[in-house]
Amino acid sequence: MDRFKTTEPEFDVIVVGSGISGGWAAKEFCEKGMKTLLVERGRHVEHIDDYLGEDKAPWEMKFRDKVDRKLADERYPVQKRCYAFKDSTKHFFADDIDHPYSKEAGTNFEWVKGFHLGGRSLLWHRQSYRWSEMDFESNKRDGFGVDWPIRYDDLKSWYDYVEKFVGVSGSMEGLEQLPDGVFLPPIGFNCAEEDFSNRVKGIYNDRVLIPGRCAHLTDPQPIHIDLGRGTCQSRNQCQRGCSLGAYFSSQSATLPAAERTGHLNLVTDTIVHSVVYDDDSKKAIGVRVINSATKETRTYTARVIFLCASTLGTTQILLNSTSERFQTGFANDSDAVGRYLMDHLCFAGATGEIDGFEDHYYIGRKPNSIYMPRFTNLERDEEDFLRGFAYQGSGRRKDWTDKLADKGFGADFKESFNRPGIWEINLEGYGEMLPDANNRATLHKSKKDKWGLPQLHIDAKFGENDKKIREVMMDTAAEIMTKAGLTNVQTYNTDDSLGLGIHEMGTARMGNDPKTSVLNGFNQCHDVDNVFITDGSAMTSSACQNPSLTYMALTARAVDYAAAQMKAGKL
Repeated sequence: MDRFKTTEPEFDVIVVGSGISGGWAAKEFCEKGMKTLLVERGRHVEHIDDYLGEDKAPWEMKFRDKVDRKLADERYPVQKRCYAFKDSTKHFFADDIDHPYSKEAGTNFEWVKGFHLGGRSLLWHRQSYRWSEMDFESNKRDGFGVDWPIRYDDLKSWYDYVEKFVGVSGSMEGLEQLPDGVFLPPIGFNCAEEDFSNRVKGIYNDRVLIPGRCAHLTDPQPIHIDLGRGTCQSRNQCQRGCSLGAYFSSQSATLPAAERTGHLNLVTDTIVHSVVYDDDSKKAIGVRVINSATKETRTYTARVIFLCASTLGTTQILLNSTSERFQTGFANDSDAVGRYLMDHLCFAGATGEIDGFEDHYYIGRKPNSIYMPRFTNLERDEEDFLRGFAYQGSGRRKDWTDKLADKGFGADFKESFNRPGIWEINLEGYGEMLPDANNRATLHKSKKDKWGLPQLHIDAKFGENDKKIREVMMDTAAEIMTKAGLTNVQTYNTDDSLGLGIHEMGTARMGNDPKTSVLNGFNQCHDVDNVFITDGSAMTSSACQNPSLTYMALTARAVDYAAAQMKAGKL
């Protein structure tokens, strides 16, 4: 350790994790002239060259894009539950044998992991929504969780900034609960979705169905073209990787932007073991790492550290970073590290059939959802539950895959598989999960992974309010469809889906009081001022909107603050 006190840090900044938050942190620091090290625990993924499943037709794959059942069951028992887990994408999922975690008996949390360069920015569903003033005030309003140290106005200009770079397609709606942004032309409705939207508009005055706001380039601007990004071609194979760069990922956007500055240093296959704390300076001076192939260890040093390893990845690093000063985990004087784990309440809703349009079919494969913004508990808590929910979904025409369970034989039966079926609408609720100190991640006392790191142990479950919202999301979706004249309405509520929203948040939350929170309003650790956290672990509540756009805005804002502090000699 003594050598670190007599030599200059190797880097200005170390960024841990290369996904949505880490990519943004690297880009912003590099563009500010900072010598930046980006540390990724997984393998290198080269844009275009390593998109192994791109453009493959089902018949070009042994199991028609399904994963061999034995392989899925043995090596991917958790990952296989993700909608995007297919033969063409399985190489972007961290298998559950080499990357295990444990769960408290009687609970279930499905941790979907992507350990490779770009992380889950290659796998995300690209829905990009701003949070509203209401979302940043909700904890204070009803007393669940601590108050956010920021408000919408603190992020508004940063939302503008990241949307311009990302390229978000969407429609202007003028809704307070879902602020408009800087949009490219929307990816609109198909005929069934448009008809359903009009029916909803004619029945309700408090809810509207709109095209999803998504990180797809519908009209690339110079800022996108300059990075080699092109127009979305509606292939809807996004999780395979996109050589066109038509959807936002670290590979298509932030990493090329960082690399062209000449200030980016990148290491892959490098697992961060812990953050190194120096008692004399009372600052972090670097990170200890393990080479995932050789298991060799070393330490990288820097003036500032940004942890962007994903909510649970960052939690694992913090808890494993013990010292005489931080005996229960790094920057954990509040005992909040690992606590308040949240995910969105989803996999509850309804499907219904909509008559007409039998002479209509698709042009392309629209890679986007429909969206019904939140309409409950907007100005006050008037329902039998706190917070609220939104709906995502789609309209599609049923096809041969819906007939696989049908019984029959003969030429007519065979021919029936060539005829498209009726149109169907799906509405899936996305509800806000309340923060709860008992929903937490800790380190297992005895179980370790192949690199000798303690496994993360998760103990989390839906609370009573969460269960109420799930039921209401399901029943309300059915009610909307029935009132709109849809038929064969079927409901669903998958109650063992915690984690499958893949929006885990909250384990190193922001707050005003260092006694009850880990980070301040600039994502800076209360206990150690040169460490910042800008991934999902920083979130103080979950809202009901997809959170990735907010991670980006928080990251850009935190980098701007940290860089100013560094130039002023305060960090």
